[in-house]
Amino acid sequence: MRSLIICMCILASGFNGVVIAQPADSSESKTITMVIGFPPGGGTDVSGRLIANFLGKHFQEKKSIIVHNVPGADGILAMNFMAQQAKRDGSYITMAASTVSDPINYRKRQSSFDPTQFQVIGGIGRGGSTLVIRTDAESRLYDRSLSPVMIGSIGGMPRSGSVIAAWGIEFLQWNGRWVIGYRGTNDLFLALERGEIEIAATSNRQQVENILAKGNFKLLTQTGIYEGGRVVARSEAPNVPVFPSTIEGKIHDDVQKSAFAYWYSLVAMDKWLALPPGVAPDTLRLFRAAFDNMVRDPEFLNAGRTLSEDFEPQAGEDVTRLIDLLARTPPEALEFITGMIRRQGVSSQ
Repeated sequence: MRSLIICMCILASGFNGVVIAQPADSSESKTITMVIGFPPGGGTDVSGRLIANFLGKHFQEKKSIIVHNVPGADGILAMNFMAQQAKRDGSYITMAASTVSDPINYRKRQSSFDPTQFQVIGGIGRGGSTLVIRTDAESRLYDRSLSPVMIGSIGGMPRSGSVIAAWGIEFLQWNGRWVIGYRGTNDLFLALERGEIEIAATSNRQQVENILAKGNFKLLTQTGIYEGGRVVARSEAPNVPVFPSTIEGKIHDDVQKSAFAYWYSLVAMDKWLALPPGVAPDTLRLFRAAFDNMVRDPEFLNAGRTLSEDFEPQAGEDVTRLIDLLARTPPEALEFITGMIRRQGVSSQ
């Protein structure tokens, strides 16, 4: 798996309209401003506010963190501000989403930032995705002379976790056919229970436990968790095959390897906390130490897992690697993924 993981390891000036009160230098002030590029109430905002409530007390000298929402252009507006206007003294941090580390988005003309230049403190992952299959369908998945296994997906295109199946069809000769258009994960799993589809993806632990308890389903594979620079199985599914290991050695073309690295990096990360570019290394070390202390705090972990069963803290070094991998993605790799899914009978919307 190492060679594949190594391959994985690549509004125009709208920020000018953002006005945020500048606090005093962080060496004198105990106040930190957290900029969130999405509206209140969404996943990034909720994650950011949770961290804002806990992070400050884990510094040697306690800090208070105030949140400013600067929504616009799917997070680009806030990132432009952070890259070009925020102070570099530790008084500004941002809670970002995987969308702003996706080269499809930050290579747009409106973007004035490079996510690889941000100083990543840490992140919140989704715990990895799993593919659930009906046990009476598994034998057909490996025999293309039989009727294809029906693979469900939300919306008009397969979403990140379910794209495991697309890679399986392309490189492992899985015998599958897409059924798209489900409104949400609950609808998807209701269809799985009814037998309308035979494979579905989720990262929700409770959802997995509920359907496995019915007796005629199993976990086929998982994306695993990116931890310490390598992919490991989810703690509650240690014996379920980890997909990057399964597909290792099956992808030989460099563009295709880069495409897989791009997909996996987006699946492996979600929300990330960062200082703006140019912050001193000592400042980054202080923030990472506070973050590392926070994610060992049982009160913080309980609060996070109350919000989401998939709440999985990630070290700053791991998130930085994933952002760097995404940055190395050539346009041809992005085109390959779209073409792969189209070849499987799904037209891009």
